[in-house]
Amino acid sequence: MKIVLASDHAGFPLKEQLVTRLESQGHQIIDLGPFSTESVDYTDFAHALCHTVLDGKAEKGILVCNSGVGMSIAANRFKGIRAALCHFPRMAFYARRHNDANVLALGGGFTGLFLASEIVDVFLTEEFEGGRHKRRTDKFDSAEVNR
Repeated sequence: MKIVLASDHAGFPLKEQLVTRLESQGHQIIDLGPFSTESVDYTDFAHALCHTVLDGKAEKGILVCNSGVGMSIAANRFKGIRAALCHFPRMAFYARRHNDANVLALGGGFTGLFLASEIVDVFLTEEFEGGRHKRRTDKFDSAEVNR
């Protein structure tokens, strides 16, 4: 699978570990950075990742910041992006099965590599159920956003 990853400075260590792990599993990785712990604006990296997913250059995206909250908010500003902040594998299960999430947000300050790896594995392997869930997810991008 082709996967794009990005983080901010706080999420950098976990992103680097995930890149190594995913490459070792045979996934094609697009690493958008950053490439150090020097302070950066997470929104810039979230936006770049969303464009990569929306342009079809990657099937799924993974964002990492300290809490995962900022990245998920920034990503969900894009029509067609369904970013889910997941703290547990079961959350990733429902994010994929019921919400058709295409971007996973993780909190590198709260999630170690072992737990993050379990969450990522579930996120990458579960499929969207469709059916009644499709009817609901279709409404994500049709909602009035600027009143």
